[in-house]
Amino acid sequence: MKQQTTSDEFAEVIAASWARCQAFGLTHASRPEYTHLDRPHRVLLREQHQVLLETTECEVLPYYENILANSRSLIMLSDARGCILNHWGDRRFIEPGREGLFQDGTSWQEQVNGTNAIGTAIACGQAIQVQRNEHFLTANRFMVGCAAPILDVEQNLVGVLNVSSDAYLPQAHTLGMVKLMSISVENRLMARTYGADCYLLTLNTNPDNLDSQWSGMVAIDPGGEVVAANRRAGQLLGTGLLHNPITELLDTGLDTLLGQAEGGHGKTAAFQLITRTRRRLFGCLKKPAQMAHTPVAKTDTAPSVRVDQPLSFADIEFGDLQVRRCISQASRVANKDIPILIHGETGVGKEVFVKALHQASERSAHPVVAVNCAAIPSELVESELFGYEKGAFTGASIQGASGLIRKAHQGMLFLDEIGEMPAHAQARLLRVLQEREVTPLGSTQAYPVDIRLVSATNQPLRDKVENGEFRRDLYYRISGLNIELPPLRERSDRRALVRKVHSLYREPGQPAELQEAILDIFEQHPWPGNIRQLINVMQVALAIADRDVVETWHLPDDFMRDLTALNHDKARHDSAPQPAFSPRSFGTSPNPLETLLEVYNQHQGNISRTARHFGFSRNTVYKRLRELGVR
Repeated sequence: MKQQTTSDEFAEVIAASWARCQAFGLTHASRPEYTHLDRPHRVLLREQHQVLLETTECEVLPYYENILANSRSLIMLSDARGCILNHWGDRRFIEPGREGLFQDGTSWQEQVNGTNAIGTAIACGQAIQVQRNEHFLTANRFMVGCAAPILDVEQNLVGVLNVSSDAYLPQAHTLGMVKLMSISVENRLMARTYGADCYLLTLNTNPDNLDSQWSGMVAIDPGGEVVAANRRAGQLLGTGLLHNPITELLDTGLDTLLGQAEGGHGKTAAFQLITRTRRRLFGCLKKPAQMAHTPVAKTDTAPSVRVDQPLSFADIEFGDLQVRRCISQASRVANKDIPILIHGETGVGKEVFVKALHQASERSAHPVVAVNCAAIPSELVESELFGYEKGAFTGASIQGASGLIRKAHQGMLFLDEIGEMPAHAQARLLRVLQEREVTPLGSTQAYPVDIRLVSATNQPLRDKVENGEFRRDLYYRISGLNIELPPLRERSDRRALVRKVHSLYREPGQPAELQEAILDIFEQHPWPGNIRQLINVMQVALAIADRDVVETWHLPDDFMRDLTALNHDKARHDSAPQPAFSPRSFGTSPNPLETLLEVYNQHQGNISRTARHFGFSRNTVYKRLRELGVR
């Protein structure tokens, strides 16, 4: 007996199912079996699976109502034996006389109803899609079914989720959604089972993906033993997780790890982890529910702000006029549909600025997603930004991914180092910004997105446009408001900023203030690495000083060498005769380009200082210098 046309992906699974159906004595003409349970038996069936039912209906289904909206489809939940526990959705696609198939208690095992999504998923132990004519019984060929098993932490089958429709839903999308729902149920069941007494560690490869249902989840008892883990955790950390100390899987001490935990129902802070195989992951850790509200005694008056929490504008501006101007301008357009392009050297705090802007905007309740375009391999930029359908390219996750742009929906998208974005990704990004919708790789479905775009670069982006390295149309699409964050060495509020960084990074018990002599050194330093370097130097100094006051011998050697070299350069510069220049004399000079070059050389090739001297933008200085053949 030869079956009807099958999809290549499940051809072998469907063929094996048809063979089983024949062995059960079924024929294509066999009638489906309906089960009618009286009320007491229906109540008993629901009581036996109360947690599974409640978890699915109350915690998972609200996130997937888009499946039910405007589509003739039905979501069904069965137990491990294939008996229907409940269903949600639109029954209109069910042919007259077939209603009994969808009653609570009806069995969908292959023995009685032939090849079908629920029964075949149970038989083969994997997610499955069964097309109309792939159903063994002719009577069931009015529908298409997609089903995925639900497993407990011991990988035992506890139920099956199914979506059946009349095939008007995109089938790849439906199968992916069913897989996602089943994993969601598994994660929620695990959290309910172990969340009261265990720490719950969520893991992923990107901090912006920690809220994804594809994240790994590990339950750790207070002694540090792994007592449960989902399938994704096994992929991230390796097999054999259960009953092993978490410190054998991660390169961190138990006290350090558990110290990252936060309680309550708020969003926990992400932190970096390194596995024993040197793989970098990101995680967030939630305390056991019974510990979440345990009061903690205060041992010191150290600041309560965590370094990894978003900072406000009040935390990054202490009187510098240029920074204050940047904040004022960005704040005025943050709630308007105007893109912002931030210029500035590496390490000046562009991402911190964007997160503070997000906090101050009307979109603060929605995510800010930061993407470093230079840190993503060029061949993966499109899939990371725009997402992809299952199997869209070699090595793609079998479940697909929504992409970082869609994660920023209704929030703010920050594209750092946008000048490093490959040309093929620039074209797709331009379409997204023009059409306000994203089409994942391998898909024809477009998803609307509502984002505020902020981009940043440490390069003269106009030069890249002129050289053909960056699309001109994209440049004008992203550069609505251009602002430039000054380097640390040029900020007039350096002293106050140093105090702020010290207050954020000092440990409980360390002195609350820096000595004036140390502040003098920090204020005089050239800071080639800007605020990022300041943070690193501060962390090193505090670690070496421990509970003592920070002294000069606690500062890194390379930091002090930079300061010594600067002092030598200043001494040579002061001893040489200097031409006199009046500020903003460019327009009155008889040879303005020569005047520009003299000021440029006086400032040792510093574009920002030269621009500030004349009151120009950096782009104007670059343009004039190109006329001179200097850059």
